[in-house]
Formats: sequence, structure tokens, C-alpha cells
Amino acid sequence: MDIITFGEKQEGNEYIWRPAVYCLMFNNQKDRIAIIQTSDGKYFLPGGGIENNETHEDCLKRESLEEMGMDIKIGEFIGCARRYFYSTNEYKHYLSEGYFYLCEEGRQISKPIEEDHFLKWIEPIQAIENLFHEHQSWAVTEVLKQI
Repeated sequence: MDIITFGEKQEGNEYIWRPAVYCLMFNNQKDRIAIIQTSDGKYFLPGGGIENNETHEDCLKRESLEEMGMDIKIGEFIGCARRYFYSTNEYKHYLSEGYFYLCEEGRQISKPIEEDHFLKWIEPIQAIENLFHEHQSWAVTEVLKQI
């Protein structure tokens, strides 16, 4: 399987492979998409790194609870894309391998656990232009072709 890759692998740097799962969740009118804004102003799709032997579903359920306090319904697989990047928070080089799923909003279970993560509903074009990771912007573009 050919996986689209963003960013460039720079010689001499050791990259940490980080598989992650993200949800693409739209409101009922399909004119707004859920994003997570962190306290430093960056935009991300809801989701994150797979821990231990989690399945994609387990990871998405855990991450949506942590970031949004919400249960979600996981739907269609959209695709996989990678991004080479340097984390200025952790001072490490990563190869993020993102798996993207179309999801539906579920019920609110609790307040988000991650206090520096804020759920925002924005126009998809705004998400494409402002998401921190290029492979996440790619996933929004891909899902817009399908809905």
C-alpha cells in the first residue's frame, strides 16, 4: 500500500515512529468539523497516539473521552498518511502515521480530561488551512470529496 507522506526525512536525524488515529467529525449540516485547539493556539483533529496494544477503535474512544469528554460512533475508514516533523514541545523528530476515520458525535459523558484541549467547530476550509499537521489537512480534503 502506497502511503502519502508529508514533510521530509532529514539525514542524520533519528525519527520516532508514532502511529496515531484521528476522527473527522462533522455537525449535522456538514458545514462544520470538530477540531481540538490547544492552549498554544494550534489546531489538531481529535485523536492521538496509539498506546500499548490498543485497537484503532479503542484509541479513538479513549482520545475522544480525554479531549472532548464525549463518546463517539466510529464509521468509515478514510485513509492513512504520514508526516515527518520535529516536535518543538518534546525536542524530538517524529514520523507520525495517521489513520483517519469518519466519526459521529455521541453523547457527552464528562468534562474533557485534558484541560489544555478545547473542542471547536469550524468550517472545513478553515481546518484545512490551519491544522498543524499536513496529513490531517489532507484527510479533511479527502473526506470532503466523499460527503
